[in-house]
Amino acid sequence: MNSPILQLLVLAGIAVFLILRLRSVLGTREGFEKPLPPRGEAPVGRPRNFDVIEGGPDLDITDHVEEGSDAARALAQMKRVEPSFNVGEFLGGAKGAYEMILMGFESGDLAEIKPFLSDDVYASFAEVVNAREEQGIHVEAEFLGVRETALNDATYDEATSEAELTVRFTGQLTSVVRDRGGDVIEGTPGEIKTQRDVWTFARKMGSDNPNWQLVATGE
Repeated sequence: MNSPILQLLVLAGIAVFLILRLRSVLGTREGFEKPLPPRGEAPVGRPRNFDVIEGGPDLDITDHVEEGSDAARALAQMKRVEPSFNVGEFLGGAKGAYEMILMGFESGDLAEIKPFLSDDVYASFAEVVNAREEQGIHVEAEFLGVRETALNDATYDEATSEAELTVRFTGQLTSVVRDRGGDVIEGTPGEIKTQRDVWTFARKMGSDNPNWQLVATGE
């Protein structure tokens, strides 16, 4: 084999070796890639002085109340005292509590819901239930669901760490009132009713007791 051909083969082998080494280090590029901008110039479409802003509004708060409002500040204070507190999770729990408390009141079974009621609310509920029993009437109700759960207001007392959250509920249920003989004296069987309530729940933030209590009811 003459010398020029041998040299050509050696050079080709070296070139293949270098290509394989580069591919193992840099990876394989496929398709069209934009050329890098000249040194000292910012990439197109990105500000030259780009700063990453950390923090910002707490979406768990601003998703439910207006940013900068008294309610938003109260919720922020609650979170500082109890970092695990979450507004969205609270509203989910309040939705379940609404059904449980409402149906407990309708059926007259207050024992199971008493831990979730303040003394004043429990007394007012018990007064109505006792009046029904004296008159010999009872309520038949079926809960169908909650159409709306929304936070109306929030307050926080720094001196006592007492937090109050007011929630607006729109629920649907069927309900009839029957007398001692079982005759319907109010409502229509199977008729769906929409019920709107505004309830206020309270709790001492940072306490070991995770339960919120219903402290006020309204419409």
